[in-house]
Amino acid sequence: MIDRILLEKLKSSFSEAFWFIKTNKVRTFLTALGIIFGVASVIAMLAIGNGAEKEILAQLELVGVNNIVVTPIPDEENEDDSEDEEESGKTESKRFSKGLDVLDAHSIKKHIPSVKLISPEIVMNTYVINNGRQNPVKLVGISPSFFEASNITLDNGSVFSDYQIKNAMPVCIVGKKVEKKLFTGESALGKQIKVKDVWLHVIGVIEEKFISDKAQENLGIRDLNEDVYIPLNTFLVRYKDRKIITDDANALNQNQNGPQQKMPRGNYHQIDKLTVQVANSNQLKATAEILSKMLKRRHNDVLDFEITIPIQLLKQQQKTKQIFNVVLSIIAGISLLIGGIGIMNIMLASVLERTKEIGIIRAIGATEEDVILQFLSESVLISVGGGIVGIVLGILSAYIIEAVSGIETILSLSSITVSFFIAVLVGLTFGIFPAKAAANKRPIQALRSE
Repeated sequence: MIDRILLEKLKSSFSEAFWFIKTNKVRTFLTALGIIFGVASVIAMLAIGNGAEKEILAQLELVGVNNIVVTPIPDEENEDDSEDEEESGKTESKRFSKGLDVLDAHSIKKHIPSVKLISPEIVMNTYVINNGRQNPVKLVGISPSFFEASNITLDNGSVFSDYQIKNAMPVCIVGKKVEKKLFTGESALGKQIKVKDVWLHVIGVIEEKFISDKAQENLGIRDLNEDVYIPLNTFLVRYKDRKIITDDANALNQNQNGPQQKMPRGNYHQIDKLTVQVANSNQLKATAEILSKMLKRRHNDVLDFEITIPIQLLKQQQKTKQIFNVVLSIIAGISLLIGGIGIMNIMLASVLERTKEIGIIRAIGATEEDVILQFLSESVLISVGGGIVGIVLGILSAYIIEAVSGIETILSLSSITVSFFIAVLVGLTFGIFPAKAAANKRPIQALRSE
């Protein structure tokens, strides 16, 4: 019986509140603006945050977990350092470095216990001939550990066998885009392709991976789908080995009568990238430090290489985005706070305007609880309406942001639900004070007010 009476009171209060809001549309809309923008901001912000988190996780998968990347620095980039070293009295012999090579990879694997696997790479921009036309392609010499280090799986075929690696066999594994480009509608498996002047037998096709332009730029990742992979030995034997010194005597002695000029050697490194994977993420920093000291010693104290830890870069990027999300959350919270204050102010103004009405309903038997329920119903309805409009605006904002800026946004039901309930809670919280102010008015004084 009590529940039925309460339901009737709620129904009556919300019905009257709806009528009051309907007759004051403009004022209601202006009151709800803070809630609308606050809810929209929360939804859009969380959508951007979810998109950023997904992108970081995808990038982490691309660079591999617990990886350390060593890249060589060509001689041209070290010219200024070399001049400084000459001025400080260092001799040419002390500054000579053999460059990053396969022997470095073997030494790292042998002498650093924390290293789980190591993956050297050699990259060459070349072309593949198909139907009499040359198509640009990246030819990459790799070891079998490359696929594990880079989280790459094969869609078809198999990885290189020990026999193929040892004997530098002309075999290759191609990216999905290469397969689509050269063999439209067909499988590349078992086919022959001519890369530069060598015929290669396709023994595998890697599973397609989506790699954004942003990931390629920030992390130095190639589009793996556009590469042709061959064994490292095959690359060194059948294509190019930079450790084999070419005859540049004429270039070096072109100014015999004048002072000897130092000629930069360009990219004299045998390999272009060295990925070192450690067993435990806690060992990343210590391993990188040992790795740096070891390589510097092997390269005659010449710093012609650069060591990066991609996961640390991603963590820093994630931290920056989290700070950005916190700032956006504060802004959204301020919007909701302003919306709540707006509701409270309008409701207080409404209480003053309806003082005589409050006196009349109190005189005919309405209790304080009835008056509180009446005014709370109005504030909750305003916040609910603002929350619904805010949800629509937030969803539209997320789609517009993605379309205009290219930033991926991911909407989630939880973010929409949470923002809506926060809006209702704001309306309820900021409606309590005006409702109590209305209920505390004495009926006689209220009836006498003008």
